[in-house]
Amino acid sequence: MAAKRAKNAKRSRTAVRSRKPAKAKTAKSKTAAGAPAKSRVAPDDAALRRDLVELLRGGGAHLTLDAALQDLPAELRGVTPPGAPHSSWQLLEHLRIAQRDILEFSRNPQHVSPEFPAGYWPATVAPPDDAAWDASVQAFRADLAAMEGLVTSPAANLLARFSHGDGQTLAREAMLLADHNAYHLGQLVVVRQLLGAWKG
Repeated sequence: MAAKRAKNAKRSRTAVRSRKPAKAKTAKSKTAAGAPAKSRVAPDDAALRRDLVELLRGGGAHLTLDAALQDLPAELRGVTPPGAPHSSWQLLEHLRIAQRDILEFSRNPQHVSPEFPAGYWPATVAPPDDAAWDASVQAFRADLAAMEGLVTSPAANLLARFSHGDGQTLAREAMLLADHNAYHLGQLVVVRQLLGAWKG
């Protein structure tokens, strides 16, 4: 059973994290004595953390969840328009579930990812009720804030490879999360455009 869970977790992580991080290839310059030369540019850790948080929060070139959902009529949350593969509810829940998976993978070595692909999508096209919709939105916001907390923690090494992964780092997972969110929030806007419910 443990072996099967590990296999399923690896398959799910591979699906969500489709690209294995490439091993850095660096040319080592040498001094006259043959020793590697010291880097002249020190990494600005604080700047990297700020950039990652801005990327996660959205804005600028990226849409935020609140902007994507603003003024969406409740009766359209579970409607899949012609030409679109998902409803707004399905996209919201997929965003929440995938974000939780990435967050837990980043902070919990024992985390087991959902079964792919079914575990990353809701069972229904429409939310059971307004409370379920609101709970999904609040959970998304809370998990996004938790990921920001990981990134800004002075104790967190952004570039250290996770012992439980296959080369991932916290910085990479933060960028993956921002990228995944931006992609599906864009899809949500397309759904709203097809439904005639987008004023942007």
